[in-house]
Amino acid sequence: MNLKMTGIDFTRAGIDIRQCFSFTRTTMAAALKQIRQKQAVRGCVMISTCNRMELWLSLEEEAELELADVLCGLKGLSYGKYKEYLIVREGWEAVRHLFYLSAGMKSQIVGEDQILTQVKEALAFAREEECTDRLLEVLFRMAVTAGKQVKTNVVMDKANVSAAHHALEFLKEQGNDLAEKTCLVIGNGEMGKLTAQALMEEGADVTVTVRQYRSGIVKIPQGAKRIDYGERYRYIPRCDLIVSATASPNLTITREGLDVCLRQGTAFSQNQIFLDLAVPRDMEPSIAEREGAVYYDMDSLPLEIQSEEMRRQYQKAEKLLDGEIQKFAERQECRNLVPRIQQVGADAGKELVWRMEKNLQHLNLPQADMEILRKQMEDTAAKVVDKLLFELRNQADQETLQKTVEIFEQVFAR
Repeated sequence: MNLKMTGIDFTRAGIDIRQCFSFTRTTMAAALKQIRQKQAVRGCVMISTCNRMELWLSLEEEAELELADVLCGLKGLSYGKYKEYLIVREGWEAVRHLFYLSAGMKSQIVGEDQILTQVKEALAFAREEECTDRLLEVLFRMAVTAGKQVKTNVVMDKANVSAAHHALEFLKEQGNDLAEKTCLVIGNGEMGKLTAQALMEEGADVTVTVRQYRSGIVKIPQGAKRIDYGERYRYIPRCDLIVSATASPNLTITREGLDVCLRQGTAFSQNQIFLDLAVPRDMEPSIAEREGAVYYDMDSLPLEIQSEEMRRQYQKAEKLLDGEIQKFAERQECRNLVPRIQQVGADAGKELVWRMEKNLQHLNLPQADMEILRKQMEDTAAKVVDKLLFELRNQADQETLQKTVEIFEQVFAR
C-alpha cells in the first residue's frame, strides 16, 4: 500500500491562505485528470470544503512523489512560500486521518455531519472522472461506513450541526435575535439551503437569490422568497442579515457595490450583519469598515470548548473508529496475501504432477496429450488449494490465515 495525502486546513492556515487552494468542480476535474496521467499514480481523489483541501494519491509500489509540490503546482503557487501550511501524511497515518475526518472528529465543529457527505461526494466525483483505483475506492468507502457508525452510535454533545447552524448560534450568543429579521441568503447550494432553512426556523423573513437562467429549476426551502441574483444590491439595504455561501470563485458582494447604493441615496438598515460562509470568500472584508456594518467570515466563528461529556463521547467514537480501521488493515493485509496464496496453489499443482509422473507414463499418451494432461492437473490442484485458502481468508482471523500460508510455503519449499 503506497498511500499519500497532502492538504491544508483551518488548524494550519487562515482563510486568506486556504482560499488559495480552493477548487471548483471544473478546476478539480482538470486537476484530477492531470495528476492521474503521471506515471507513478494509480488513483487520486480531492476533498475541497470550506475548512480544508486535501489531495489523496495511490501510487505504484516504491514510487516517490512530492505531493505538496504537486498541489502547489496545480494552483501555480510557490511550494517554498506555502510549505509551512501544508501537511503530508503517508500509509497508516493517512488511513487513520481519513477515518477520523469522515466521522467529523477533525472538523471545526467536532462531530458535524456535512463532512461525511463531502468525503462520499469526493470519491463519487473522482470515480466519475475515472481517477480512482481499488485502494482508494475501498479506503474511502470503509471510511464513510465508519463515519456512519459514529453518527449512529455516538451522539456528540451540541455537535450534529452544520457550519451554518453554528454560525447562527454564534450570532445569537452575541445578542442578535433573528426572529422577524429581514435576511438575504446568497447561494442555493447545500450550505445556502441549510442557512435559509435554519433562519426560517428562527422566525426570520428569508429571501434567497437565484440566477435568472436557473430560476425555474432551482428548489429553495419552502417558505423562503426568491429574487434574481442580479437584484441583490437593490435588496441588501433593507436587510438586517446578509449571508453568502456560494462555490463561486468570484465575489458576490463588494465594498464598491454597496458604496454605489449609498451614492444613489439608498438608505441602509442600521447594524447590518454580513456573514460570509464561503471559501474562497464571497464578500470583501473591507465591508467591515462601513459604518453600522459587522462582518464575519469562517475564521470568525470560535471553536467550541469541549465539555466533559463531549470528551467521553469523543473517546467512545475513537474506540469505534479504531475498530473500523483495524478491519481495513485486515482487509488490506489479506489483499497483500493474494499473490502468495496464488503462488502456493501453483506450487501445489507442480507437486502433484511431479508425484504422479510415474503413473502418467503408464498411460502411453502422445507427448502433446501428456503435456495437456499435466497442465490440467496443475491447474486443477492449484484451484483446489486456492479455494481452500481463499475460503480460510473469509472464515478465519488474520493471524490464522497468515500462519497457514506460511506453513504451506514451507511445505512446498522443501
